[in-house]
Amino acid sequence: MVSLLFITRYFRPHILSLHVAYCLGGITLAAQADDIQFNTDILDVKDRANIDLGQFSRSGYIMPGEYLLTVYVNKHQLSEQSVTFYTSADKEQDTEACVTPEIVKLLGLKPATLDKLTWQRESVCLALSQLPGMTVKGDLGSSTLYISMPQAYLEYVDENWDPPSRWDEGIPGLLADYSLNAQAQRQQGSQERNGGNSVSSNGTIGANMGVWRLRADWQSQYTNQSGSEGSTQKSWDWSRYYAYRAVPSLSAKLMLGETFLTSDIFDSFRFTGASLITDDSMLPPSLRGYAPEVTGLARTNAKVTISQEGRVLYETHVAPGPFRIQDINNSTIGQILVRVEESDGRVETFTVNTANVPYLTRPGTVRYKVAAGRPSSWQHQPNGSPFTTGEFSWGVSNGWSLYGGGVAGGNYNALALGVGRDLMMFGALSFDVTQSRAKLPQKDDTLSGGSYRLSYSKRFDEYNSQVTFAGYRFSERDFMSMSEYLDARTYGARSASSKEMYTLTFNKQFVDLGISAFLNYTHLTYWNSAENNTYNLTLSRNFDLGRFKDLSILVTAYRNQYNGTRQDGMYLSLSIPWGHSGSMSYNGSLEGSNNTNQVSVSDQINGNDRYQLAAGSSRSGATASGYYTHQGSLAQMNGFASYQHGAYSSAGLTLQGGATATHKGAALHRTNILGGTRILIDTDGVANVPIQGHGAKTSSNYFGKAVVVDVGNYYRNQVNIDLDALPDSMEATNSVVQATLTEGAIGYRRFEVITGEKAMAVVRLADGSTPPFGANVLNKKMKQVGIVGDSGSVYLSGINAGDQMEVHWNGRAQCVFMLPNMLSNSSLTDLLLPCRLVESDKTPTAVAAK
Repeated sequence: MVSLLFITRYFRPHILSLHVAYCLGGITLAAQADDIQFNTDILDVKDRANIDLGQFSRSGYIMPGEYLLTVYVNKHQLSEQSVTFYTSADKEQDTEACVTPEIVKLLGLKPATLDKLTWQRESVCLALSQLPGMTVKGDLGSSTLYISMPQAYLEYVDENWDPPSRWDEGIPGLLADYSLNAQAQRQQGSQERNGGNSVSSNGTIGANMGVWRLRADWQSQYTNQSGSEGSTQKSWDWSRYYAYRAVPSLSAKLMLGETFLTSDIFDSFRFTGASLITDDSMLPPSLRGYAPEVTGLARTNAKVTISQEGRVLYETHVAPGPFRIQDINNSTIGQILVRVEESDGRVETFTVNTANVPYLTRPGTVRYKVAAGRPSSWQHQPNGSPFTTGEFSWGVSNGWSLYGGGVAGGNYNALALGVGRDLMMFGALSFDVTQSRAKLPQKDDTLSGGSYRLSYSKRFDEYNSQVTFAGYRFSERDFMSMSEYLDARTYGARSASSKEMYTLTFNKQFVDLGISAFLNYTHLTYWNSAENNTYNLTLSRNFDLGRFKDLSILVTAYRNQYNGTRQDGMYLSLSIPWGHSGSMSYNGSLEGSNNTNQVSVSDQINGNDRYQLAAGSSRSGATASGYYTHQGSLAQMNGFASYQHGAYSSAGLTLQGGATATHKGAALHRTNILGGTRILIDTDGVANVPIQGHGAKTSSNYFGKAVVVDVGNYYRNQVNIDLDALPDSMEATNSVVQATLTEGAIGYRRFEVITGEKAMAVVRLADGSTPPFGANVLNKKMKQVGIVGDSGSVYLSGINAGDQMEVHWNGRAQCVFMLPNMLSNSSLTDLLLPCRLVESDKTPTAVAAK
């Protein structure tokens, strides 16, 4: 005998109908193509005449009406769409989904297929029969519309990439992101105590309107130094105003306002105007370029500031040891300045060249960058004559690329031409020549000179190594880049005039020894100032030692020569796994005559918190430090404290967060990339739903909203509810959403979440009878929360005090009942729910919430 009472007790309501249909389908006496007839005699039901199995009689049947469904195409999730189901023109007892032009735009059909489409129902629904192999099926249980389509009709798709037709521009909204760094420091002297407090911050305020992203960047600084030479300094600057949008048809990004020139040939400078640049991030991931990366070494808890021409790009606190920063926007091109400010007051600065070499383009492809405007200063004032610039790279054949460009700007002009060659097994090589002509206001003569650059890169797979000769560049004395010309024009004299530059990067894996080696060398010389050199050699190895497993050792030797000063040093680290996901380590460093030794322990408390404690000694005395990081829902926090006996004590805090507000809701959140792409998550008004996305966790706020930040541009991002952390009082009918967003977009995705208690209940009508066996119980959001069993018994989920629920059979709402205004553990064990009949002439209630 089959009893639904057992099923309703042990299966969740939103999948219950599938189990019921399966059980009943196995006991049918007759089944036709359209309707299924059930042998109800086999059911263990007292009142066999009071049974409603209509919802199971036709597989996948959906009543005519409008529903909000998530669209899937060949298992790839798209966005939510309003879908209308009509009675089928061929079979009146069936319904079919209306595939609207809006849905067709998301499918990613090839242009040839789009041109052949025909429409029906007054040109609002696609005629499905014209595309053989295409099927459309709705599932109300999961609020999903499944579309299956032969791949021959579709544009190219990647595992994590969608064609432009599926890109989501997001919804209108406002955003305000910030990065705040505060630090207090006390220097200990023989007779007096000196120190100071500092607070620095930077951020982005913006608005999204359709395809446009409006942004304004700001930065501020407050410093208060105590002691005999105490002073207070403070500043606030709006560093730039700009707007941009994606131009998918050109695979390019259009930017207006104040920005920095993005170029692979010429150096970067600040200007006000417009630019149109081929955006590699619009390409599939396997065809994209790279984002700049900054590595360095912190001797203590330190603040790292990365800037370009005075504009702060990134700022954070890091723990002692090697650091690696990969959160810089991939549109940053040119030379950037890295400033490492230690807790003991020492400051180290060095430069990183982010140029991408060699300059090769795929066969038959043209990449371009054009810009026009006027150079501008930090104070938003014009700083030179109007200019235009353009560059291109053309993939001539499978092995050759031709590239070049020019700058025309009144008293400054430059022209470049180069060639790139894929040498196959011998690597890739490029060579270019740039000629400049500049006339300075202070001089009557014209300076003319050339610059010659050679770049090479090779991956030696058979030797597990990579060599990148990022370039040798020689510039004649009278050659000037645009930025050098602008500096000379402003200050009346040339500053550092570049002569030679070469950068070498080498990676090698010694597989047999288990050793990884990394070497970086940068050499810069100038016609009128001291040379700069940077050497860095790092060796690392993972190994086992007796019962100790997965030990790691790292050795780094470095030399930095910058503006006439030189720093030489070494760093040693030995790490042993400890705890759940932590480690114990010894760190030693030697710099000049100063050496330090330190023992530290670090571990992850949970998915969002990590700490590090350290103690050691140096030439000046004993040291102690602590570092803590927290990935919160409202902000990301890094905090530290450092102490060195007889020398200094310091403490600092970094907060990185933001606010996003739209007509769909608002939320505070953490952030890394200021003004970047994000997704607003709606959990159907349910608070504290655990959300996981982009490697981090958050939770919905009081209003059922959360923001997942730093998602990839033009990349299929996935966000899901953490079902392992979901409280027992919550259920999610859909736990995964996806979005492919354009740069800077505010995406919107909704989870259907049911919250409340669970209990067995009995539903009674006014005359003492019960709803028919198999009737549906729907909550106020029109979500199924139970199926009526024998004698009116039903297992309900999502029970909340005072809620009203409807009971549906024969295709519409037949009665409604109210839950008690007060619920307790005792009342949930024996619920009797009187159900008031709905008037017979009342139209059926919508099955899905909009």
